[in-house]
Amino acid sequence: MEIRDKVVVVTGAASGIGAGLAQRFAREGAQGVVVADVNLERAQGVAEAIGAQAMAVRCDVSRETEIQALVAKARERFGRIDAYISNAGILGQMGGMELEDALWDSMWKIHGMAHVWAARAVVPEMVARGEGYFLVTASAAGLLNIVETAPYGVTKHAAVAIAEWLRIAYGRKGVRVSCLCPQSVQTDMTRDGTGSAGINGVLTPEQVAEVVVQTMREERFLALPHPEVQQYFLAKAQDYDRWLGGMQKLYAHHMGTKT
Repeated sequence: MEIRDKVVVVTGAASGIGAGLAQRFAREGAQGVVVADVNLERAQGVAEAIGAQAMAVRCDVSRETEIQALVAKARERFGRIDAYISNAGILGQMGGMELEDALWDSMWKIHGMAHVWAARAVVPEMVARGEGYFLVTASAAGLLNIVETAPYGVTKHAAVAIAEWLRIAYGRKGVRVSCLCPQSVQTDMTRDGTGSAGINGVLTPEQVAEVVVQTMREERFLALPHPEVQQYFLAKAQDYDRWLGGMQKLYAHHMGTKT
């Protein structure tokens, strides 16, 4: 899909990857760009910088009613939604099974159900029209896992699975589906040095947006701003036990440096 003359909704668009995508879509000639985020003030700043074709909407993607309201506002302003970028995410907290259920629940909603709710709101319209694009922002952690935070790795796996299912179910009905799986990117989540930032270089949101635009143009499933992720993913598939052993060593090293 070419973005020119299209209407695009981007969640988590007040900063980081989302802001980079919204700005890039505008430069690609989008007819409308909906900048959605739980932080309305920052979303408004991004929309104002883009110009007249952008609008800001407050949306907490952990609530289905707010996603429905976002979609309704986008349709009211622009008449349709050509592409929905389900990008909002949180890092949460370092740790494993001991972390509180409230954090796990937030992760499930934002990294899992938010994509389901968004698809429920926009995919039927795309199927009826015979054209549309739905992109899920997951993470390299969704393909490879992450040792520092169990809720993040587990729920990002769910995000990849949701995108896969959507591609399987609707790929022959005119709906293009892609899944963005970067490693570390310059965002609010990585600025404090948490997560796996810096392992293979921290990209800018603009670099990620370039890969996303090209992926959408070619209508490929995986958008991999860090090309080495594909090699890691292949190694995982070819020898799962060896890959798990390597991750165990990484976990042991991580725990040793944090204690």
